[in-house]
Amino acid sequence: MLADPLRAGHDLDRMSARGIFVLGAALAASCLRAVPPAEAAESVAATNATPAATPASAQAQTAPGPSKPVGVYVIPVREEIDEPVFFVIRRGLKEATDHGIKNVVFDMKTPGGSLATTLEILDAINHFDGKTYTYVDTEAMSAGAFIAAMTDEIWFAPRAVIGASAPVMSTGGDIDATMKQKIVSYLRAKMRAITEGKGAYRGEVIEAMIDSNYELKIGDVVLKPKGELLSLTNTEAAREFGDPPQPLLSAGTADSVDALLARKFGEGNFRVTHLEVTWSERLAQYLTNFSPLLLGHGLLALFIEFKTPGFGFFGISGIVLLALVFFGSWVAGLAGHEPALFFALGLLLLVLEIFFFPGAVLPATLGLVMIFGSLVWTLSDLWPGQPVEFSTDVFLGPIGDVMLGILIAIVGAFLLARVLPGR
Repeated sequence: MLADPLRAGHDLDRMSARGIFVLGAALAASCLRAVPPAEAAESVAATNATPAATPASAQAQTAPGPSKPVGVYVIPVREEIDEPVFFVIRRGLKEATDHGIKNVVFDMKTPGGSLATTLEILDAINHFDGKTYTYVDTEAMSAGAFIAAMTDEIWFAPRAVIGASAPVMSTGGDIDATMKQKIVSYLRAKMRAITEGKGAYRGEVIEAMIDSNYELKIGDVVLKPKGELLSLTNTEAAREFGDPPQPLLSAGTADSVDALLARKFGEGNFRVTHLEVTWSERLAQYLTNFSPLLLGHGLLALFIEFKTPGFGFFGISGIVLLALVFFGSWVAGLAGHEPALFFALGLLLLVLEIFFFPGAVLPATLGLVMIFGSLVWTLSDLWPGQPVEFSTDVFLGPIGDVMLGILIAIVGAFLLARVLPGR
C-alpha cells in the first residue's frame, strides 16, 4: 500500500534538514578540535644542535639560557618572494602570537621578488609583538634585504651576501627614470623609518643598497661611491666603525639557524617550530582571489538543497565550497578556525528556525548575523592579541567580497526559482 504523497514529501523535507543539521554539527565539532591539516607541514622539535659559530661583535654574545626552553618559530623565505611566502609568514607570526612565542627567525635565501608583496610582509612583521631575526643563508638580495632590515637582528651564514635592492620591472628591465626616482625616494624614506633604533648604520647601509647615486661614507672611509649599488658579504657586514665600535649591519655569523639560537639562548634551551611553504599556500593564492565566487556558489548550492527533497549533491557541494573559503583564509594567515565555527553555529540556528521552530524569528536572525559576520571575519586580516580597528582598510574589502558573493547567490536563486520545487 502506497504512503500518503504529502506525508512522504514532508518526511523528505525532514531528511534534508536532518542531513544539513548533522553536517553542520560535524563541521562545528571539527572546528572545536581545530587540528591543523597535515599539509601545513609544521614540525616541532627540541633542538640541541652544537655547530660552531663565529663571533662578530660584542652584541652577539651568548645569553645565559633560561630554565624553560624558549619557543622559536622558524619561517622560510626562500626562492622568489611572492604571495605564498607572504601567506606562510603572516600565518606563522599569528600562530606564534597565539602560542605566546616571542621569537621568530626568518631563514632567508632569496634573490628578491615582488615589491608589493614585500611591503605586505613588512606590515605583518610590524604587527608582531616580539623579537625577530633574519638568518641570511647564502643570499638576501633586493626585496630580501628590505625584509631583513625590518627585523631586530640580522645574522649571516659564512660567505652569505646581502644587498642590490634597486627597484626594477617584474621582467628585470629598468623602470622609467621619473617613476624610478619616485620609487627610490619612497623606499629610502621607508627604510629610514623601519630601521630607526636598529643599529647606528643600518638605515644608511640599506639606502646605499637602493640608490646608486647615494654615497655611503663613514668618517673618512667611502664604503660605496656614487654610481653603483651596495652589496655586502658576511665579513663586510660585520665590519665595525665608530666609538664605541658598532658593526655595519651584522649581529653575528653562524653556521646554521641552530647555531644562531644556541648563541642567543644557550645549548638546548630552545624549542623550534618549523613552517614550510607547501602546495596549500600555492592553492590559497587562488582560493583567496576567487573567494567571492566560491562563497556565492556555496550559498547558492545550499539554497538549492533547501528547495529540493532529501539531502545530497547540492548540500555537500555547498559545504565543500564554503569550507574552501575558510581553508584558504586560514592558510593565507587571515583568520583561524573560529570563523568556521561561528558559520556552522549560524547555519544550525537557521536550520532550527526553518524546519523545527518556524516563526520564532530570533534563531534565524541570530543565525544570519553569525553567518554574515563569520564570512567577513574569515576574510579580514585581524591580529591576535591586538584591538580590532573598525576601519575601511580592515573591513571594506572583506565586506565587499561577502556582498559580491551574496549577490551571486541571490541572482542565481532568482534565475532558478522557476524550476525549483516549492517548500
